[in-house]
Amino acid sequence: MSEEAGMMLVYDDPSDQRSMSLDETSSTEDSPNGAHLSLELTNEATTPYIGQRFPTHDAAYELYTEFAKRNGFSIRRHRTEGKDGVGKGLTRRYFVCHRAGNTPAKASSENKPQRNRKSSRCGCQAYMRISKSCELGGVAEWRITGFANHHNHDLLEANQVRFLPAYRTITESDKNRILMFAKTGISVQQMMRLLELEKCVEPGYLPFTEKDVRNLLQSFRKVDPEDESVDLLRMCRSIKDKDPSFKFEFTLDGNGRLENIAWSYASSVQSYEIFGDAVVFDTTHRLTAFDMPLGIWVGMNNYGMPCFFGCVLLREENLRSFSWALKAFTTFMNGKAPQTILTDQNMCLKDAIGMEMPTTKHALCIWLIVAKFPSWFNAVLGERYNDWKTEFYRLYNLETIDDFELGWRDMVNSFGLHTNRHIASLYALRNLWALPFLRSHFFAGMTTPSHSKSINAFIQRFLSAQTRLAHFLEQVAVAVDFKDQAGEQQTMQQNIQNISLKTGAPMESHASSVLTPFAFSKLQEQLVMAAHYASYQMDGGDFLVRHHTKLEGGRKVYWAPREGIISCSCHQFEFSGILCRHALRVLSTGNCFQIPERYLLLRWRRISLPPGGRQPQTAPRSDQTDRVQLLQSMVTSLVAESAKSKERMDFATEQVSIILSRVREQPVSNLGLRELSSTHRSLA
Repeated sequence: MSEEAGMMLVYDDPSDQRSMSLDETSSTEDSPNGAHLSLELTNEATTPYIGQRFPTHDAAYELYTEFAKRNGFSIRRHRTEGKDGVGKGLTRRYFVCHRAGNTPAKASSENKPQRNRKSSRCGCQAYMRISKSCELGGVAEWRITGFANHHNHDLLEANQVRFLPAYRTITESDKNRILMFAKTGISVQQMMRLLELEKCVEPGYLPFTEKDVRNLLQSFRKVDPEDESVDLLRMCRSIKDKDPSFKFEFTLDGNGRLENIAWSYASSVQSYEIFGDAVVFDTTHRLTAFDMPLGIWVGMNNYGMPCFFGCVLLREENLRSFSWALKAFTTFMNGKAPQTILTDQNMCLKDAIGMEMPTTKHALCIWLIVAKFPSWFNAVLGERYNDWKTEFYRLYNLETIDDFELGWRDMVNSFGLHTNRHIASLYALRNLWALPFLRSHFFAGMTTPSHSKSINAFIQRFLSAQTRLAHFLEQVAVAVDFKDQAGEQQTMQQNIQNISLKTGAPMESHASSVLTPFAFSKLQEQLVMAAHYASYQMDGGDFLVRHHTKLEGGRKVYWAPREGIISCSCHQFEFSGILCRHALRVLSTGNCFQIPERYLLLRWRRISLPPGGRQPQTAPRSDQTDRVQLLQSMVTSLVAESAKSKERMDFATEQVSIILSRVREQPVSNLGLRELSSTHRSLA
């Protein structure tokens, strides 16, 4: 680039501390030392040139932006001369390549360490200068007075340039859609796929990335915590005013700020009346946007599906907070504490349960313990880790305490774990997680891996996209409502399925008409296995039951036909609410053609909760509101299921297009439009 004497300009930007002469007649042919022409200019119609005129400086910027995007780089506004409203006003502007300048190293400070992020700036000298001039008519215009397209870096391909920050933009309409999606709790990945479908673009070709969406959601959360608390309490009071069955409790600190808050819905209280015998209280999650521990009470219904009981947000994880949470939950449930409660390995929570629920059996969630094994034992055991894990599961599922104690000692000796602190901790708490110590207590099957996964998936549904606290309350309501609707659908599907009887025994036929398909399938497994067992009546009237291939061992079964009482030493009925194969074998031998009523638990029977227990919304409900929300839930489910494979997505896209075209053919009434508008406002 040629230099003009006396026309040397020093850039004001500290990141561009370099001297550069800007000649009024410089051309694209000039090239500074050390730089190389990286681009062949072929499209004269769209390439900036000296003397090109524009009505505004923004028009010049737009042309240069388009030129840069087509040719593998982006630009940014740089130096200006003059100022609007002062003298001649703004008279000159400079636009430079996004890699112009050099980022100076930050001064280090002992008190405040510097991050010194990597920079893409490399001193590129490509630029465009425009100057303002006035013709005789007094109309101002801008013209290009300097232009150089010499880059000292490689330019990007067409499929790469779109990832530059300058070209990644989220429009206001897309922001509104993303915020709405966040309220429903769908993941960012699902949001992206849904927007791709709406805009009919190929996957990965939206003008923004998943990271941009996550940053946008994070910006939504940067609000005053005190304002958040006020909004949350206002929403809870509003819901309570509209539906007195909604329950919430909260505490304020000495400064009048929200400390803890818990809430539950009418449908949750009704479910708890029947299914609240065994409860999971998961406190392993946090609302990261607000750094608040989150506790969720969940159970298992008669169809084997998770049911929501309540939710709590705490400021601290200490004995006082957990005690308050347990008191609030018991109050919601009319003073009824669960028979058993499963939690994570939190000693403060353990102590709080002992204080507030002294009659409740406390146990630890095995899936939360196992999740820590890789970090605890992988490095210690190396190649033997998988063998040790197999042995651990064997010990976990043993039936007797004596067998567990003996097997644990052998395992510690075999793997050389005598001094391992995690092994010592697990053994000290063995009565809280090992099944041999828990079989005499009821857990509704929630200790099995399959049920633990379904419970965790349910919890993750309204944690996947967190926005504001008030919005989180909405997300929980939507997730619970969606689960209720999905549960109704699965209940219907289970009930209409033909049940296949495998043994032909009258007991099997009777149980199939009383129990839900889920519970009956568990009992049927035991009935099938019972045929492989032999029973022997002992001197005291009890029965010894063992597999027909074994000559020793077995289970002791007590049966009192007149009283209709039967029990087995394996404690399966006490543990799961389903009679074991040993007891069923004795009943069959004693010519019992129906299972005694007391062993067909109400919680496993074909019952349906009374209607009207569904949680309230934040606005008065109408038939139109219910239908719109049902449709929204169905759409959310459709997106979640369709995003699991390309084949599902293609099929769903085709079918939705057909449905949408048919819907548009239907008439639209003014009344319907008014109701729909009101519905959207109430759901927003």
